[in-house]
Amino acid sequence: MFSLFRSSTKVTSHAYFSPGETCLNAIITGINKAQRSIKICVFTISDDRITRAILQAHRKGIPVKILTDNEKLFDRGSDIRELAQAGIPVRIDNTPNHMHHKFAILDNEIVLTGSYNWTRSAALYNHENLITSDDKALVKDFSREFDRLWAEMVPFK
Repeated sequence: MFSLFRSSTKVTSHAYFSPGETCLNAIITGINKAQRSIKICVFTISDDRITRAILQAHRKGIPVKILTDNEKLFDRGSDIRELAQAGIPVRIDNTPNHMHHKFAILDNEIVLTGSYNWTRSAALYNHENLITSDDKALVKDFSREFDRLWAEMVPFK
């Protein structure tokens, strides 16, 4: 739901840019700090550093869910199958269209979003961006979209 009105609570947001490792570090730091839940909705994951952070969170018992594009599963370097084999629930879009989102919700309190692909080439070469925010309305909007897509997409086995 779009709203032009702001609450009186203080919001903390940051912007990060690539090439370079600031976007990558913001994602890994966010995943490492999460304590209650991690919901990831990305086109693909092929950066092993992000994959390691996700697996570490999963091993600590933090519930992780991943939504991703069905065609990107088969790209060389894709880590989605490894994450699913580790026991992380993964759902994929089963349409001719792409699930092209790039966002994550951490502990239902912080959203990470932007053009940044969760790939090694995004950190090394591409001009991309990542925004982190604890804006409650924004987190709620992204959570609603994640839940809608989770219900719509099919489990990856």
